Amino acid sequence: MRKALLCFIVLFAASLSYEVQAQQREITGTVISEEDGLGLPGVNVLVKESSRGVITDLDGKYSIPATEGETLVFSFVGYMSQEHVVGQRTQLDITLSADAKVLGEVLVVGYGSTTKGDLTGNISSVKGADLAAVPVVNFQDALQGRMAGVFVQSSSGKLGEGVKIRVRGTTSISGGNDPLYVIDGVPVTSGGAIGLYNPMADINFNDIESLEVLKDASASAIYGARGANGVVLITTKTGSKGKTKFNVGIQRGFSSPTRTREFLNSAEYIELMREGAYNNDLQIYGIDPINNPEDYEGSDLEFVESRLDRYSGYADWRTGEIDTDWQKQAFNEDAGTFSVNFSASGGDEKTRFFLSGAYDQQTGILIRNDFERVSARLNLDHSVSDKFLIGANFGLSRTENNRLSDDNQFNNPMQLVAMAPITPIRDENGVLYDRPTTTYYNNLIDSENAEWVNVSFRNLTNIFGEYKFTPDLKFRSEFGIDVFNQNEEQFFGSRTNTGLSTNGYGRSRWTRIVNYNTNNFFTYNKVLGGVHNIEAVLGMSFQRSDQNNTFVEGQEFPLDDLRTLASAAEITGGSSSLTNFSFLSYFSRINYKYQEKYLATLSARVDGSSRFGPNNRYGFFPAASVGWILSEEGFLKGNNTLSLLKLRGSYGLTGNAEIGNFEHLGLYGSASYGLVPGLVPTQIPNPNLTWENTKQLDIGIEFGVLSDRITGEIDYYNKNTTDLLLNVPIPATSGFRTQLTNIGDMQNRGVEIVLNSVNIAKPDFTWSTSLNFARNVNEVKKLAPGQLSIPPSSSRFLNAVIIGEPLGVFYGPAYAGVDRSNGDALYYTNQEQTETTTNYNEAERVVLGDPNPSFIAGLSNTIKYKGFDLMFLFQGVFGNEIFDGGGGFFAANGDWFDNSTRDQLARWQNPGDITDVPQARLGECNGCNASSRYISDGSYIRLKTLNVGYSFSPELLSRLKLSSMRVFFTGQNLLTFTDYKGWDPEVSADHLGGNILIGNDFYSAPQSRTLSIGLNVGF
Repeated sequence: MRKALLCFIVLFAASLSYEVQAQQREITGTVISEEDGLGLPGVNVLVKESSRGVITDLDGKYSIPATEGETLVFSFVGYMSQEHVVGQRTQLDITLSADAKVLGEVLVVGYGSTTKGDLTGNISSVKGADLAAVPVVNFQDALQGRMAGVFVQSSSGKLGEGVKIRVRGTTSISGGNDPLYVIDGVPVTSGGAIGLYNPMADINFNDIESLEVLKDASASAIYGARGANGVVLITTKTGSKGKTKFNVGIQRGFSSPTRTREFLNSAEYIELMREGAYNNDLQIYGIDPINNPEDYEGSDLEFVESRLDRYSGYADWRTGEIDTDWQKQAFNEDAGTFSVNFSASGGDEKTRFFLSGAYDQQTGILIRNDFERVSARLNLDHSVSDKFLIGANFGLSRTENNRLSDDNQFNNPMQLVAMAPITPIRDENGVLYDRPTTTYYNNLIDSENAEWVNVSFRNLTNIFGEYKFTPDLKFRSEFGIDVFNQNEEQFFGSRTNTGLSTNGYGRSRWTRIVNYNTNNFFTYNKVLGGVHNIEAVLGMSFQRSDQNNTFVEGQEFPLDDLRTLASAAEITGGSSSLTNFSFLSYFSRINYKYQEKYLATLSARVDGSSRFGPNNRYGFFPAASVGWILSEEGFLKGNNTLSLLKLRGSYGLTGNAEIGNFEHLGLYGSASYGLVPGLVPTQIPNPNLTWENTKQLDIGIEFGVLSDRITGEIDYYNKNTTDLLLNVPIPATSGFRTQLTNIGDMQNRGVEIVLNSVNIAKPDFTWSTSLNFARNVNEVKKLAPGQLSIPPSSSRFLNAVIIGEPLGVFYGPAYAGVDRSNGDALYYTNQEQTETTTNYNEAERVVLGDPNPSFIAGLSNTIKYKGFDLMFLFQGVFGNEIFDGGGGFFAANGDWFDNSTRDQLARWQNPGDITDVPQARLGECNGCNASSRYISDGSYIRLKTLNVGYSFSPELLSRLKLSSMRVFFTGQNLLTFTDYKGWDPEVSADHLGGNILIGNDFYSAPQSRTLSIGLNVGF
């Protein structure tokens, strides 16, 4: 009987269990944002009055077991919560309406994503749609003025060259200062190209969905030894379920220099040259060739007039028949842009895709400079099952860049301005004049007798798979490869400056960089007790990059029309090299949220690299951050006046591993003696060499008032970098003079402010404003023991490294003006600037200025009225100085027979004259040496972008069977307000490498002003 009763109880319990199990089902669906129709990650999905809960994934999808009649609660910071009773349906899609809009913005972070509300670090974000219409070669230029604390500067108006990006200042003296670029999870090649070519110019920014810059340690520490300079995360576009959408865009623009300089015309040039010679005759030689004809022979005046005869060619300078504007010859009258792009996207429940193709062509404002890019992309993802997702991102591009020489070379078009305006461009037979008729090499000859073409091919591919073990736990594996092939062909004919003495010169350079990376990581999301949200990431990463370089050169070409090296009679040189580096990393991050208002994040990364010495092969980079959303507290929740108030703080350690691939090794180089090969030591080993460390503190506040009509954030940060790489003197008995060692310190501290406002919000009329402001103070804290400074490395440029000063300050003689009695240039001999001297070498060396901006800012406004839209962006850089390295050549008789700028006409001529321009003295360098005379304020405000468009009405689109159509006008660099005397205040002479020689202008091309019209059509 007992056995029968027990059996009955067991069967009854089993049936009850079965009945409950039968009633419980798996509810799946997607949580969508009402604002943009995109899936929301991180939404809490809870079974009311139970401990069961899940979090939506990156696409907003969820899956949770629930019983019919139970209530599901969907909640998310920044959105209105919703409750839904479980019925017969197992598919439940939810749309959440924004409460505090600023908190719901989805941001990409390292190895995942989050929302603005859950973020405890500092990240700046730009959507790809904001960059798409900007008529520039690369997306980096389009970022100017859009992000607080991110300083973007083009070196000049040359196309295809590097762009300087500094995130919260400069952290290294000898190492790299550029951020790490990660595209769809793959750290990509951003340097190492031939010459000054910028590999990031290969990226078509029409393919970019969003771009995030990780700035503080909490955000960037998960990238460990490469996070100190910031991390730029680029996410490309993907497809979504629905009808296939097509989009076609076309844009045509016309470009010109933002500004030109005024140089002397023929009459003024003749006057200044003759005056300078006559002053020499009177003061130096004591003769008067004008009033005493017998003094003319052998005088400087005779010498100058004989040169004027030579420089006039077939013409006579005395009649003024020739007045050549050489500056005009340097610029291209047909400069402009043309681009066309196409994309298709769509998919179904199983497969989604995004396909694009683009052609971009830009003719530079400088002659012989143009850029062309052809690119294509295919992004696919496929749901094998509810648990298994696979996908791939394929990006291909080909770029062709007709390049120019460095700024300091005579065949740089900008150096044409040094030519005498009395010189005709061509002789009477139509042949370009050259020396000795011209003062310097006439590089217009390069336009007819030279080629310099750089072609690159880029393959960016990433494949991935993601498997959900449970609704809370998933594993993702990624493998990416970035293949960069570049070939540069140069030919200089027998008339060119380079090929003149060798009957033509040719050179071919080739490089291939194969960079591959794999990421493998688990992500765990769990809601405990309805109030504890936990997200954890744990994984590993491996990256290796191999670079091969080959070079060959030859000379003696039979004809200038035969331009490949196969035609060279003599191969004069060649070499090849191989370099590589690798990283093995382990990383983790834990995000914790309690009651939707208390936040904490812990992250860490262990990096091991071939770049580090064997005694310091692995580094540990932790970070921690906390946040408190006060506006979710009972005493503030629902307050429309103060709709958002959030405090956050972070502290962590990041590194800079851009220290060279083999700096820690003892290296040997090839040598020969009597044609017998051998080896010689070239570098002393340092097994202790390691990364540069940066510890960063960040304290921030985010706020929203008047129902988020005004939102913003304010951050204070303090970055202290230690173990800076410096070459330290060592005993000569070692056979070497210096050794690279981790020894210096540097600090960056500053404030960032972001303000956004919705000024007008009506159905037919909206107006919003965004302002960002950042101030950064850089200071060198420590150098090698006993070392107080690193003086300027060149007598022509003034940058130095001084403890207690910002990196690269200008250091040299202070110009004291002109002696009123005799026209001599004067310099101060003491720091108090009370005594002067005419001897440049006796002048006191002092700090003259700072090339680093005191603060940067950006201000944008977006106005929409019915179908019309207007956006304009002002960008500003303030408090920096620029040294015009060409100023000494532009000075009155500053460097022989160079033409001068028109301001030199204000030179001293008679006793008592009050002026800053010394007396003209041919070849005597009266004030032409590097000093504060050529330093001026580099601050500027620029109307960076203006965009005006019209979107056609739905009624018209319906008749045309289109989904969208917009015509627009875009202007880039339309207005510039500055006191800088040179061509353009956004400048950095491209032949000056390194981190110290900054803020210099040396015949550098101005930025381009571009006006363009375009059309976008969707169907």
